[in-house]
Amino acid sequence: MPFTTDKIIEKLHTISGFDGEVDADTPLFSSGALDSIAMISLIAFVEQEVGIEIRADEVTLENFDTPERISRFALEKAT
Repeated sequence: MPFTTDKIIEKLHTISGFDGEVDADTPLFSSGALDSIAMISLIAFVEQEVGIEIRADEVTLENFDTPERISRFALEKAT
């Protein structure tokens, strides 16, 4: 399965236990879908799935606030 926003959303529900509605543009922190502990797991998942290393200074709201932003960031970094 290619790396998509749907894959991120599926993993998000698994690691965070959040059962609310999440789509590609859902703000993950302000919606309560993601906390700092779940973020660490999500970063590790993205690194493994895409084959990249994410530096601490890259973990910003600009790159990680929505599933779409995460996907875009990871795929751009991989190329």
